[in-house]
Amino acid sequence: MKLRGKQKRYLRAQAHNMRPLFQVGKEGLTPNWLKQIEDAIEKRELLKINMLQNALVEDDEVVAYIENNSKIQVVQKIGHVFVLYKQADKKEHRTYSLEVAKI
Repeated sequence: MKLRGKQKRYLRAQAHNMRPLFQVGKEGLTPNWLKQIEDAIEKRELLKINMLQNALVEDDEVVAYIENNSKIQVVQKIGHVFVLYKQADKKEHRTYSLEVAKI
């Protein structure tokens, strides 16, 4: 599902007070790192990741890697912080997706 502008705005507002849960470090982007993010986002639907200064990859590479290798969407990128969203597969974990569907 491709997010519309109002839906992204809602998700950005919800993520405003969140702290980043994951980091992209000098080891870069690995399938194991992405698997951990997918597991976490399945329970939360919305999370932030932070890119460290010593990371060997660029911001655009991180966005492309996440979106090309998973169903996760990058909602926002400010500096080295990314907001990620994916609708949970299990209905009991859906909180944000119910509101996004109404918008």
